Amino acid sequence: MKTITKTVSAAFTVALLLASAASAEEYRLGVMDKLRIRVAEWQTAEGAIRDWSAVSGDYSIGADGALSLPFIGQLQADGRTAAELSVEIGKKMQVLFGLKDLPSASVEIAEYRPVYLSGEVQTPGAYPYAPGLTVLKAVSFGGGLRRADPGQRFARDFLRSEGEAAVYVAERNRLLIRRARIVAEMSGAKDIEMPKELEKSEEARPIMESEKALMTSREKRLRLQLTALADLKSLLDNEIGSLGKKSETQTRQLELVHGDLSKMDALAEKGLAISSRRLALEQRTADLQAALLDIDTATLKARQDINKAGQDETNLQNDWDAQLAQELQNTEQELDTLALKLGTSRDLMSEALMQSSDAASLKGGLSAANIGYSILRTVKGKAEEIRATETTPVLPGDVVKVDVNLPVTQ
Repeated sequence: MKTITKTVSAAFTVALLLASAASAEEYRLGVMDKLRIRVAEWQTAEGAIRDWSAVSGDYSIGADGALSLPFIGQLQADGRTAAELSVEIGKKMQVLFGLKDLPSASVEIAEYRPVYLSGEVQTPGAYPYAPGLTVLKAVSFGGGLRRADPGQRFARDFLRSEGEAAVYVAERNRLLIRRARIVAEMSGAKDIEMPKELEKSEEARPIMESEKALMTSREKRLRLQLTALADLKSLLDNEIGSLGKKSETQTRQLELVHGDLSKMDALAEKGLAISSRRLALEQRTADLQAALLDIDTATLKARQDINKAGQDETNLQNDWDAQLAQELQNTEQELDTLALKLGTSRDLMSEALMQSSDAASLKGGLSAANIGYSILRTVKGKAEEIRATETTPVLPGDVVKVDVNLPVTQ
């Protein structure tokens, strides 16, 4: 029984680690990244999951590139992936606490390190990073391009609103695909249906692939937990069956001993029985009765464990359904908010064009502007300057430099 339980629990732990590693992005951590760490351990002996809340929590990577965790101490995090860091945390804890089973550590990025804007932007400085950030989106964070001539205010307003609208559209696309993924999970579908609004969008395809990978990982994790509980119930059923057969054997032995004891009583009445023989039979009777009581107790305990595993299975499925419902509700609310913001940005773009004296040629003038972008990026400890365009991806910690020479609008 213990050997089988150990095999199931070990498979459960390894599968959780594989699912966690498969879902992690190959993003290299850096100074100022904020991480959310959760640690859990499958305890084979107890057949339960232990939550290491003393280690779990939110942490920041310090200026030296190290992460400081309770009990574990300093871990070098700069330049490593979240998956690599999670594996090291589990191994460190297993050695430190002498654990029989390897703990499962989940490392998620709670907040990326910021990006920086410099040069001809309205408001240079540090801004929060978000996945999918491009040069144009980053410039929109800083209020768009800066103009020395007050007469260019309408063009600046147009650029800022255009950049904000691009950010909102990208965020809306991501939310639409997330909603499609949640709906697919709630209905038990094997694949995600591309929203009709994004069927012709090339930018939506990488987002769709990411959501598909996430759905596969989440489905594997849920099925793995449900399978582990089902296997545990099956093992307990087998144990109850074995205990029942053992009880039958013990009962037959007890009946035989009772028969011998009855014969001994008959001989005792005739003065032919030996007292030591009778005492041995009575002791044997007591031992068999005690063994039957132990078997009944073990059977009752196994039935209670089956009921608990069944309740855990029901709670797991209910929690999963509730989580999906909450995620769908939150996504719908975010889509409604983005729709309002996107509508406002487009209204501002239209107003900027209407108020400009040369609205009809505004976009042509902006397109003809001499706008230069470059990214200052640190790679393996060395700073590199990269020429960029509006669609060049921006990474956490990048410095986006903007050089602008806009024509003056009469």
